[in-house]
Amino acid sequence: MKHKTNEELQALVGEATAGDKKALEALIAGVQDIVFNLSLRMLGTFADAEDATQDILLKMITHLSSFRGDSSFTTWVFCIAANHLKNYKKHMFAKYPLNFAYYGDDIEHAQIQDVPDLTQNVEKDILAEELKLSCTNVMLQCLDVESRCIFILGTMFRIDSRIAADILEMTPEAYRQRLSRVRKKMADFLGEYCGEYGSGRCRCRDRVNYAIQSHRINPLQLDYMTATEIPVQTMMDVKNAMEDIDDLSQDFSFCKPYESPERTKHLIQEFLDSTQLSIIQNA
Repeated sequence: MKHKTNEELQALVGEATAGDKKALEALIAGVQDIVFNLSLRMLGTFADAEDATQDILLKMITHLSSFRGDSSFTTWVFCIAANHLKNYKKHMFAKYPLNFAYYGDDIEHAQIQDVPDLTQNVEKDILAEELKLSCTNVMLQCLDVESRCIFILGTMFRIDSRIAADILEMTPEAYRQRLSRVRKKMADFLGEYCGEYGSGRCRCRDRVNYAIQSHRINPLQLDYMTATEIPVQTMMDVKNAMEDIDDLSQDFSFCKPYESPERTKHLIQEFLDSTQLSIIQNA
C-alpha cells in the first residue's frame, strides 16, 4: 500500500466517520502494523500482542469521531495505543514480572549443560535465531512500563522527542533524558551478558534446549521465524508528520518490525462486516 500523507489520512477519517467502510478499512490498514509492533515490544509475546492489537484497533474505531486533527492521525493512534498498553494487565509478564538482576542471574547460573535434547528435529540454528529474537524482546520486560515505552518509541520508531513527550505526557527534555538513561541501561546489560549483541558469554545456540525446557521457545511454534518481517523504512514512513529531527538514534538491531498477524486482520475484518459497526456509527 502506498504511504498516505497526514492530509490524506485526515480526509479518510472524515469519510470513515460518515459511514464509508472502505475509508475505515484504509485507516486500519495504515496503522495496524505500528500498533502490533508497539504491542509486541511492550508486552513481550506474539499472543499477548495480537490480543492487545485487536483491543487498540477497536478502541480506535469506536473513538474515531473524537479525532479533531490537532495532531497527525498516527500520533493520535500512538496516544491511544501507548495509554492502553501502559495500563494493560492481561499479558504474561504482568503476572510474572522480570528485572535485570533476575535475567542476569539466569544467564550466569542456569545449568544449561544438564538439559537433554528437546529440539524435536528442528534445526538448532533456526531455534537459536528464534531464541535470540525472543530473548531480546523479553529483555525489554525488565524495564518499568514507562521506560519500556520511551525506549520503544525512541529506538524502534525513532519518534521526535517533542511528539513522543506529548504522547507520554512529559516534557521533551525529560523524555530525552529518560531515553538516554534507558538506552544506556539496555546497552550495558547487553554488553555484560549477551554474546550476540554484546561482549558477554551467553550464546543462544548453547541455551536452546534450556529455553525449550523453560517454555521460552517452542520448536513447534516459532513465532519470530514464521512472522513476516517488513523493512524498517516502511515503519518510518508510516509515522507521517512525525519527522526525525532529533539525533538520538542508536543501533538496537533486534528491534525488527513485523506485519500484524493474519488472525488479527481477520478478526478486525469480521468486526467491520458485523452489524456492530453500524450501531457504533449511529450512536
